[in-house]
Amino acid sequence: MTISVPFSIRIFVADGDPDGLRVIERSNWNGRALVFPRSLLPDIKKREEFDRTGVYLLLGPQEEGDGEMLYVGEGDPVRPRLETHYSKKDFWNRCVFFVTGQQGALNKAHVQYLEARLVELALAAKRMPLDNQNTPNRPTLNEADQADMEVFLSNLLQILPLLGISAFETPSATRPSKKKRLFIEAKGLKAEGYESTEGFVVCAGSDASLDIVPSMQAYAPTRVEDRKKLITSGVLVTSGDRYQFTQDYSFSSPSTAATIVMGRNANGRTEWKDGSGTPLKAIQEALADQG
Repeated sequence: MTISVPFSIRIFVADGDPDGLRVIERSNWNGRALVFPRSLLPDIKKREEFDRTGVYLLLGPQEEGDGEMLYVGEGDPVRPRLETHYSKKDFWNRCVFFVTGQQGALNKAHVQYLEARLVELALAAKRMPLDNQNTPNRPTLNEADQADMEVFLSNLLQILPLLGISAFETPSATRPSKKKRLFIEAKGLKAEGYESTEGFVVCAGSDASLDIVPSMQAYAPTRVEDRKKLITSGVLVTSGDRYQFTQDYSFSSPSTAATIVMGRNANGRTEWKDGSGTPLKAIQEALADQG
């Protein structure tokens, strides 16, 4: 059973610019993250952290459509790898990399393991397209080192959402009770979901409309692209006269989830209802009124 433990982070704005270099440390952890825009790399790459072994993420806009794409890499040390990407890889505009607070705590095999695990998680979550051309294999680590890297990874993953990076997040394996689940039943479609800290989760096995209404192309092109990406990634597969979700999938809001399910613009707060037919809007209002 996973236990959520409160923690604190310290963000040091190294150059006084909130959009510039930030150094992030977490309580009771020897890891350290550096977050910076691409344009700053020539000015900051002489910092000692760049001489350490670490794992890094490059993020930037997708070539087509909205949203970001991601590249996961490792370096021993990270500086030459980032210098190469600065001169040869076009898409990225920001970087975050993780090292330890002291030199030598991570070695090449450690960061290769972290890189492989991050790619695995990103591919499973299907939240953001990867720029990686190959899927790295996990190196062989002894039992103790593998356990240490899983702890390092867990801490790393808890920090990323605070930086606005959700590429590795998948819905909790523990679904809420039936009482808290919400449903859409319309035009023969049946979908099930629930609110989460990330937004709204649509459950595996839920239906989605095979077609979209023509007005979506004009008034909701982003949602149209979202559906295409879900189909391409295999989150939505054809099942007779409808699509079906192959996995639990997190959306940013109930309305986005409802729009994808129904193939038209939809207000999720009125479309999603509990087992007795009460819409989410009324449920939220009742909870807000509770003293």
